Amino acid sequence: MTLNVKGKAKKLENMLVSYRRHFHENPELSQEEERTSRTIQQFLKEEGIPFETGFATHGILGIIEGGKPGRTVALRADIDALPILEKNEVEYKSKTDGKMHACGHDAHTAMLMGTGKLLNEMKEEIAGKVLLVFQPAEELAPVGGAANMMKDGVFDKHKPDAIFAQHMWPDLPVGQLGIVNGPVMGNSDRFTLTIEGAGGHASMPHQGKDAIVIAAQVITHLQTVVSRNVDPMESAVITFGEIKGGDRYNVIASSVTIEGTVRTNKDEVKKKVKHRMKTALAGLADASEVTFSLDYKDGYPATVNSPEWVDTVTRTAHDLLGEDAVPHVNPSLGGEDFGRFLLEYPGFYFWLGTAIPERETQKPLHDSQFDINEESLVLGTEAMAQLAINALERLNGENGE
Repeated sequence: MTLNVKGKAKKLENMLVSYRRHFHENPELSQEEERTSRTIQQFLKEEGIPFETGFATHGILGIIEGGKPGRTVALRADIDALPILEKNEVEYKSKTDGKMHACGHDAHTAMLMGTGKLLNEMKEEIAGKVLLVFQPAEELAPVGGAANMMKDGVFDKHKPDAIFAQHMWPDLPVGQLGIVNGPVMGNSDRFTLTIEGAGGHASMPHQGKDAIVIAAQVITHLQTVVSRNVDPMESAVITFGEIKGGDRYNVIASSVTIEGTVRTNKDEVKKKVKHRMKTALAGLADASEVTFSLDYKDGYPATVNSPEWVDTVTRTAHDLLGEDAVPHVNPSLGGEDFGRFLLEYPGFYFWLGTAIPERETQKPLHDSQFDINEESLVLGTEAMAQLAINALERLNGENGE
């Protein structure tokens, strides 16, 4: 008989809100999560949950040993904040200027703590082991924290048979989960392009090689890589986020630097875009008689959900939240470090609805006014706890799946 946690996290609501607000008020950037890590460790001590530390500096692995033998599942929450000045006027507003939990990691952390508490209270009835992975530096693309946690041996002694994570999602109302089979988040790469031309007086452009004019051609031309080289049924985006060049209004710019990002949903699409960018730039450089220097950094891989887990995740959502809990959603090209865990272990990543009803327009992730509907905390805690139980049941072969 399957263990059921439905309704059991309601008693933790005040605790979940309190921890979420504590983390929100005290955000720490990637590789700075010392106080956040200490708070989590103190909680695990109080709950009697064994843990190990030192993974990617501030990462933590909580270990819940079930009372019965069985397989192992891991649950991940990211713990870092972003370098954003918060513009919300709420009682739990960030106390540190220029730092903000604008991606919901404060909630992810609080919910995994609550999930650990729930599962630990019923551990004697659990067949198997549940690992609580508190990951730092998720926002530190392209390095991240997942690879370094694994490099530091987070799973050396306790190897998961499957790993799961959830993410706050303002596009969905509370009570709904976004579940996508296959790629759910995209390859997230970044690049820096430097154009070296030749300066001169603005009145005599024929004596120079205008890096700004050439930069305009580059920006326009590289968009055709997506529109004319990528299958329209696939996904790819080239975005130029920053451009710097020139010294004075009447001086032809000798150098321009452009920074941007490439997002794709599949590795073969990424390879094509990367190759076409290089060949297109080589042609433009020859035609313009300037020098291009492209520094292309491979970032987070696409987060590709394991097909064998979609039914278990969907059933968990339906059992907890009802048949309308899983609407159709499209994948996102946002980057997510969890994809690196999924390269090594099967698992699943889903979105937790957290829209704020009184907001006419929901603020997106990484916005200075991003916030969550805290009613989602209880549901997210139960979703993770129930998914861990259902996953262990499946892995242990108890339900014949």
